[in-house]
Amino acid sequence: MNIALVTYHDQGAYDSQTVESEDQRLLIFLQEKGLNIEMVIWNDPKVNWENYQLAILKSPWDYFDLITDFYLWLNHLEEKKIKLLNPIDVVRWNTDKQYLQEIEAAGLAITPCSFIYKNEKVILENFFDFYHTDQLIVKPCISGGAKNTFKVTKDNIDEVISKLTLLIQDEDFIIQPFLSEIVEHGEWSFIFFNGIYSHCLVKKVKDGDFRVQPSHGGSVHPQNPDQSLIDTASAYVNLFAKDCLYARVDGTFVNEKFLLMELELIEPFLFLNTDPLNYERYYQALKKLI
Repeated sequence: MNIALVTYHDQGAYDSQTVESEDQRLLIFLQEKGLNIEMVIWNDPKVNWENYQLAILKSPWDYFDLITDFYLWLNHLEEKKIKLLNPIDVVRWNTDKQYLQEIEAAGLAITPCSFIYKNEKVILENFFDFYHTDQLIVKPCISGGAKNTFKVTKDNIDEVISKLTLLIQDEDFIIQPFLSEIVEHGEWSFIFFNGIYSHCLVKKVKDGDFRVQPSHGGSVHPQNPDQSLIDTASAYVNLFAKDCLYARVDGTFVNEKFLLMELELIEPFLFLNTDPLNYERYYQALKKLI
């Protein structure tokens, strides 16, 4: 079986130093296990995808910048009957943060959210009262890496609306209350392989920022959560990440209740370096799915 470990064409826009380290270590680990696997850029026109029987999404970090091309690529894999991990239908669903509405409808807790749609008039003032907050987070429904993400206060609302008025011509946006718990206590990430819990960590912001991504100065702190917390995170995976090689459940605790921020099923950094056994757990999950 020929396997493609799918990545992106790095143009320096994201935290490539970190992802390259994880990608390379994983690639070598899987090759040493005897798999015929190589790194492949998802939108490289020179690639003949019919040479591969399996493609594993690892770090297509620019997919949201090229979403139309990404959807066409998924269609191409589907037409050629090339198996993708995670599954193609799950990946399509996970590209747009409106999936959070389905998760909430299933009875699982999420960070409260509202949506403004393409070409709608941008009115943010009412959301301060609606969410009983003085700070909002606004970001594209199809996005990653904190791209076009705004922290909105009554002091900068006019500036943000001016920017959003242009951006909303091209895409939908999600509006959420800013959770101070992210700054105070961090964002939790629970990582699962083939539905089985692997490891957990808390991502913390640097002083003066609100973004937890390492490219914005965020730091990582491995955790040993209680089984009750693992069970809470597992509920999201069991319902919405079936047959997935990997899933990352991101959220925070508000009044001791876990609120999902995102269910990452496309290109999450997996923090494999936080435990030497993570690579083996990844491999065992992959072997079962193969």
